[in-house]
Amino acid sequence: MSEALTEDLLAAIGLVRRHLRRSVGRPFPEGALTDSQGELIRTVRRNPGISVAEAAAELGLVANTVSTLVGQLTDRGLLQRTPDQTDRRVARLTLTDPAREQVEAWRDRRTALVTQALDDLTRTDRDALRAALPVLAVLAERLHPEEQKERI
Repeated sequence: MSEALTEDLLAAIGLVRRHLRRSVGRPFPEGALTDSQGELIRTVRRNPGISVAEAAAELGLVANTVSTLVGQLTDRGLLQRTPDQTDRRVARLTLTDPAREQVEAWRDRRTALVTQALDDLTRTDRDALRAALPVLAVLAERLHPEEQKERI
């Protein structure tokens, strides 16, 4: 039973992501960023002021890798690294204004498309999706790389 549910869930999530990507595109032109760079940009957008170490933990990467990504994105004018006001050894990350505007415009296009699709669903279907969100959040947490390390 769980294997069939796994296949159905992955197929549904994959289809939603592919349709969104084809309809809305990506925040930056294809090939402009590696997947890891894109993930870091999205992480910083959701968590302005996040530290390199915190971003590494969130992404399931080592701090040195994230530090390298930060350097690459800073050189490209997409990220800004500023020292923490209380601990100068810690770098805080924010998106530059042009990067933030581009990512937010992309997010707004995605939000509008998904909102329209949700509005076309029945109330019962919207309620079922809303009820599934806490379970999806628990599933996502259990799939987090740090959670996987603890299970081994």
